[in-house]
Amino acid sequence: MDLLFQNNETQPLIIKQKQNWKQKLLNRPYIAILFGLLLLVFIFLLYILIRNEIQPESKQIPKTAERTFIVDYERKEFLKDGQVFRYLSGSLHYFRVPKLYWKDRIQKMKAAGLNAISTYVEWSLHEPYPGVYNFEGIADLEYFLKLVQDEGMYLLLRTGPFISAERDFGGFPFWLINVVPQNCLRTNDPSYKHYIAKWFDVLMPKIVPFLYGNGGNIIMVQVENEYRVSYACDHQYMIWLRDLYQSYIKSKAVLYTTDSCEVDTTNPLSCGSVADIFATVDLHGWTKNISQCFQQQGPPAVTEYHTGLPGHWGEPPQSNNISHIFIKNMKYMLALNASVNIYMFHGGTNFGFTTGSYTYKKGGFYPVETSYDFNAPLNESGDPTELYFEIKKLLKETNFVVSNDISPIPASKGDYGTLTMQPLVSLFEKVTQRIKPIESDVPLGFETMGINSGFVMYETILTNDQKEVTTPVNLTISTIRDRATVFLDQVIVSIISRNYENIPVSLNINSKVQKLSILIENQGRLINYRNSLGDKKGIFEPVKLGNHVLGPWKMIAYPLNETSWFSTIEPRKSVVLPAFYKTTFTLPENFTKPLDTFLDPTGWKKGVAFVNGMNIGRYWPSVGPQITLYIPALFLIPYPGLNNIIMLELEGVPENLSISLVDKANLNGTVHKEF
Repeated sequence: MDLLFQNNETQPLIIKQKQNWKQKLLNRPYIAILFGLLLLVFIFLLYILIRNEIQPESKQIPKTAERTFIVDYERKEFLKDGQVFRYLSGSLHYFRVPKLYWKDRIQKMKAAGLNAISTYVEWSLHEPYPGVYNFEGIADLEYFLKLVQDEGMYLLLRTGPFISAERDFGGFPFWLINVVPQNCLRTNDPSYKHYIAKWFDVLMPKIVPFLYGNGGNIIMVQVENEYRVSYACDHQYMIWLRDLYQSYIKSKAVLYTTDSCEVDTTNPLSCGSVADIFATVDLHGWTKNISQCFQQQGPPAVTEYHTGLPGHWGEPPQSNNISHIFIKNMKYMLALNASVNIYMFHGGTNFGFTTGSYTYKKGGFYPVETSYDFNAPLNESGDPTELYFEIKKLLKETNFVVSNDISPIPASKGDYGTLTMQPLVSLFEKVTQRIKPIESDVPLGFETMGINSGFVMYETILTNDQKEVTTPVNLTISTIRDRATVFLDQVIVSIISRNYENIPVSLNINSKVQKLSILIENQGRLINYRNSLGDKKGIFEPVKLGNHVLGPWKMIAYPLNETSWFSTIEPRKSVVLPAFYKTTFTLPENFTKPLDTFLDPTGWKKGVAFVNGMNIGRYWPSVGPQITLYIPALFLIPYPGLNNIIMLELEGVPENLSISLVDKANLNGTVHKEF
């Protein structure tokens, strides 16, 4: 059949043919199904073709270039993604600043022209007891890292495990003293390495996602800390630790070490450096011959360019009139193309019992103050100083990106007036014993009893034989770690500091005397490098009265970890020292929100202060130079809420029992060499 036209002649044929096809399809239904499937495939292929014509590249995922941060030793440059890079960083320790203030401090540092932040990681904060981990509140490390990243700043992370930093035991958890042999910390000792490896198994998974090569902002990670002046100088340990770091960090960030140039300008990196790890130095703001401190290969880099020095109780405060020298040397280093970290850019506060201590060649024991102001560009309460603006000006001249989006000015402070403390309870009263006393024939140290910080009262009942002596009789305590207050029947008879341990003190003993009590204060474990670490606290050697060895002993610990139990105790007219005192107050009604303020305990002697349950640190105005204690606004309860202050006073109170909440810090009071 040729062509069929729909006319009168062809129409019957067409109708007949259609009927034949319908009959065939009815007889063979699988043909209809197959036809339908073919039609659906055709429609689908047509859809894909049209879609690709309209959006030919919409599904093609571009390959992301690998992020790299490396050291170019030949060109003496850092290279970030292949481009020359230099960091200008500032130290900010998250554990010295309330969590809600972190963002404010970070933004102020960025506004000054910094492009990076450096911080330590404090092992003792995160693992206060073996296998007990804390990453909440002020210990929320990942939140801190994220804040820095969100502000577009890079990070230099100093994870130790030893950090020094004027912290108790250099950031080591106190319990290491019990599980690592003496003189084996920071060495290749298997037990010490076991606990480091276990700690890193917890810590490093939190850090690795933030490494630059993994899309994060951590460009450098420090191995150990200032090991050049360690008592051990164990190269095998440093090699082992390097390998442990590399197993986590790989090539995703630069590993580095740091050592002080002041110790040995001829070879400052001799012990602290290790093969295949970039070496940096620490410098004071007044260091001379700076160029001699840098290694011959690689870019010049300073991990700590000091704005000041840590304050010690009983030592004159450092002069803060060195900013012109600091700026002059910094300008010189920038001209050398050095990358520099300013230590500290914001020092903050050693809240609680977190301070460490030193001994020096000249002799003596020097506990660190509560404030860590450090003459930093941002002072203890986060306000900009003259040095802040001088640094900002210099960085602008050096073509670093400074910002005027934030114009830091000193924040208003609260002058809340004078308050009267009320006697609450004596430390000798049983209600203050929150931990069951331990009895032993010999005195036991803090660590042996599982006590980290605070105080321990050592008590013994004197026998008739011990009292049958010619008076005055010598009391000899061969080890005092760190400060002993001696009582006979709850009356203070002597105060002995660590500096005068093993020197007899005369006591008048008679037959009526019943109990000898010795209150020991832990003033912070040593962080010295040259001496072996492991500064045990308390009394752990025999105590003699004349020729008699005293004992047995009852030991009552006062770690002062919490103060909620004070709410059940009513004030009274008087108490026997050492004792707790309390006051309550409301903030002024016209204040819409609390302001930072400072506790001024002038007239009081020595003790610890708590604000609404927060331990704001030790006070010691009778020795100085620090007088005031910083109280962040977020520690206070706004009107009409009731605030409370509790103080444990050890040695003496003013007649009017008054304290003040003032709007200015006083860190430069008169120094008295009485301890």
